[in-house]
Amino acid sequence: MYSLNCADGLSLGRDVYVLDIHRTSVGLASISSDQFLSVLDPARLSAGPQRRLPTQHGNLTTLRVFDSNASIEQNSKTTQHQSISGKPPPCHSKLPSNNPRDVRSTPSSKAHYQEVHSDDVTDLSFNPSNPALLLSGSTDGLVNVYDTRVADEDDLTVQTCNVDASIHRAAWLSATEVAALSHDERCALYDVSEERANGDAVQDFGDMRSVLGCQYVADITPKMDGSGAILGAGAQDKQGFELVFLAKNPNGEGWALDRENSVGLPGAHGEEIVRSFCFFDEAHVVYTAGEDGNVKAWRPN
Repeated sequence: MYSLNCADGLSLGRDVYVLDIHRTSVGLASISSDQFLSVLDPARLSAGPQRRLPTQHGNLTTLRVFDSNASIEQNSKTTQHQSISGKPPPCHSKLPSNNPRDVRSTPSSKAHYQEVHSDDVTDLSFNPSNPALLLSGSTDGLVNVYDTRVADEDDLTVQTCNVDASIHRAAWLSATEVAALSHDERCALYDVSEERANGDAVQDFGDMRSVLGCQYVADITPKMDGSGAILGAGAQDKQGFELVFLAKNPNGEGWALDRENSVGLPGAHGEEIVRSFCFFDEAHVVYTAGEDGNVKAWRPN
């Protein structure tokens, strides 16, 4: 493991949780528990937000970037959303239904899926190789893959993976491989190709708290070059946060956690939980957002 140092930071308030943070072409975008969307300069966090927009539509939960022009989506416990570009964003709700929209045309729904989950939808992601394939995770313990070109909801689902635990995050690792992270910190990988006869896990890492010696896993974030994903694991009692690379085994069979080349963020956000992270590989910098109300930049010495 090698460590990065906190090189810059910004506080959005003592009683505020910074819930999510992502990189965009115009800077860093974050959402916070005071119901604000903020745009930050990644080179000068301490200068304060470049823009700070009140959202005024329920409790924010998730932020997603959905195009190269920095249009972004906020997910709340209602079905209302806001985009900083002014375009209507694709809608996904915390309700047990999916409601994608085509941002290139009108604000009306492109499709509405009512029966795909029996409980709250917690995550959505389009396949990086085939945008017609949509991945969803839910508190009902299921991760589903849909072909959005199919009009009949009864025939929509391509694959269902039963994680048997409420889903925290679901992410594409490749065109046919999916990682699921549950709210009880278990991680498993699934092959969702059409020839798979069932949705059983092809690789189960088990409880990541035991595997990584952590107290929680904040997120699993695919790398932009398609080489794998990064797991962000934290331990409040140690005031630490670790980024662990999930990569294909050299022999081509299965995936492995590369602990030897993990990145440590000593001090992290103190005794508070890190809620989100993002990284700029080309600049060797990591950004974290925490329940202490801070956004921090981490760089090498």
